[in-house]
Amino acid sequence: MQAPLFIGSEIYRGSSYGARHPLSIPRVPTVIDLCRAMGWLTQAQYINSPRAKPAALMAFHTPRYIAALQAAETDGAVDAATRARHHLGTLSNPVFGEMFRRPATAAGGSLLAAALLAQGGVAYNPGGGTHHGMADHAGGFCYLNDPVLAIKAFLAQGLTRVAYVDIDAHHCDGVAAAFHGEPRVLMISTHEARRWPFTGALDDRAGGQAINLPLARGTNDSGFAMALHEVILPALQVMRPEAILLQCGADAVTEDPLARLELSNNAHWATVAALRALSLRFLVLGGGGYNPWTVGRLWAGVWATLNGHEIPARLPEPARAVLAALSWTRQPRVPGDHLLETLRDAPREGKIDDDLRHQIAELKARQKVWI
Repeated sequence: MQAPLFIGSEIYRGSSYGARHPLSIPRVPTVIDLCRAMGWLTQAQYINSPRAKPAALMAFHTPRYIAALQAAETDGAVDAATRARHHLGTLSNPVFGEMFRRPATAAGGSLLAAALLAQGGVAYNPGGGTHHGMADHAGGFCYLNDPVLAIKAFLAQGLTRVAYVDIDAHHCDGVAAAFHGEPRVLMISTHEARRWPFTGALDDRAGGQAINLPLARGTNDSGFAMALHEVILPALQVMRPEAILLQCGADAVTEDPLARLELSNNAHWATVAALRALSLRFLVLGGGGYNPWTVGRLWAGVWATLNGHEIPARLPEPARAVLAALSWTRQPRVPGDHLLETLRDAPREGKIDDDLRHQIAELKARQKVWI
């Protein structure tokens, strides 16, 4: 099989939602720089992401919304009516210099990945995973919904069994809305319970095509491993998907400021490794993640996992220098040594919450509908 493909862009370098926004931090550039410093990212594997054209975006998004998003970037402002209708120019979804071009590039990368994987393979678009975007408005830092667009592209190829797995700390409400009741798509989401956007309850099956598993605050690697091996993997094995998309949001780790789960990055890497073996086509996307060191380390490790590269116990100096050069206004102090010297977190295992056990038992009782 062809080597995995990394889809990136320089548009993420220096582009920011604003100094006070959680996405003021560098993420994709850190991943690219780390992977290159480790010797993991060859020129043959790196593909520059195209920018999706409005016509391609309208496979999900409304023409009026796309026009409003483009106009907001051009004008550098929105009026009250646009803000109310399309949720642009808000604290979560601010006006900034690349507010159309940046998400359109992320969407272009996911659409390109779907095309490149038509005959099989593995692709990684860490700039993607913007799972809160709705057809006619932005939501949760997401102006466009590249997972929805990629799934639609796979369906347009004639696939009839597409699985979307989302392990971000926040529920994938935009994807759930887009494929409510769609029999060709199975959506599986683990996310922190009682966390924005406050959707994805255990009994929410999105028209029969979703498995939602809310995780209690403090869920550790042991609890997530139980979810992976007793819910996610069995459901996929029953479905036998022709394509799997994994939204690998990095905000479920202990150090992230916008969630209260207690995972290590080992949980994400184990998910990547397990899912890769279950489908001919595998697309891994980024997503949430708001601590610059944990995001860069986790997503670089995703690329290592996809390629079978050994993750060293200590980073070589060029890779360490990438992490040491990062700064973060939310944490002006120098981070702990493990965030500078290593990629792999120490495992964060422990007691499994009784409520999680009960929820998993309830989901397993529904196994007959996981097809």
